[in-house]
Amino acid sequence: MTPLHALLLWFAAFVGGMLNSIAGGGTLVSFPALLWHGVPPIQANATNALALWPGSLTSAWGYRAEIRSGGRRYLILIAPSLVGALLGAMLLRQTPAPLFARLVPFLILFATALFALQGPIQRRLRRPGSTPQRALPGAVCYQLAAATYGGYFGAGMGIVMLANLAFIGLTDIHQMNGLKNIFGFVINFVAALYFVHAGLVHWPEALVMMTGALAGGYASTGVARHLGREFARRAVIVIGLVMAISLFVRR
Repeated sequence: MTPLHALLLWFAAFVGGMLNSIAGGGTLVSFPALLWHGVPPIQANATNALALWPGSLTSAWGYRAEIRSGGRRYLILIAPSLVGALLGAMLLRQTPAPLFARLVPFLILFATALFALQGPIQRRLRRPGSTPQRALPGAVCYQLAAATYGGYFGAGMGIVMLANLAFIGLTDIHQMNGLKNIFGFVINFVAALYFVHAGLVHWPEALVMMTGALAGGYASTGVARHLGREFARRAVIVIGLVMAISLFVRR
């Protein structure tokens, strides 16, 4: 890994950590950067999971006040996050490398479309008059599925979880982002532990990107206020589409 490659990976992780806190979709930047660096797809996915999890923790810390004011009751969703993350990581390890390489462009395209449709999805899932207590059992099952997807391929995971939080009646976007970042931290942490145990992580790249993700997550609050969520959302959509198209062309 040359100094230039290290700098590019650090910057991709910085942007990824920042975007995950502001609008989600950071994996659509950091994961393709590892692919273009030459890391095989499955190992790139495992390395990316390890690299981005600290950023979720630092960005969640920025929303600690919103989580304390009414958000603690939803921490029950940590349990399905743990189980689903392990299931997804184990499924990834069992996927043949050539098959996963063929799936990657479709997964990125799916995650980008999901991200672009975030607003309509949330509005459709938020049922008038629904209460968190009545919706919570369904939200637990939903979170299990979201965490399984996140453990397998993390791109778009944040949008799926935000839709779930909207479904159970939450409306404060800062509180939702804080909870989403906690669950994302748990999912990436469990998946990363499994990937480390399985020997799938490229450590030099992971360590470089981990520092970038930490810095991006920490800096995200100020950047979010300056640029706004809509700018970040548009940037993620453009990046995701470009990456998906480029990977289709490479095939």
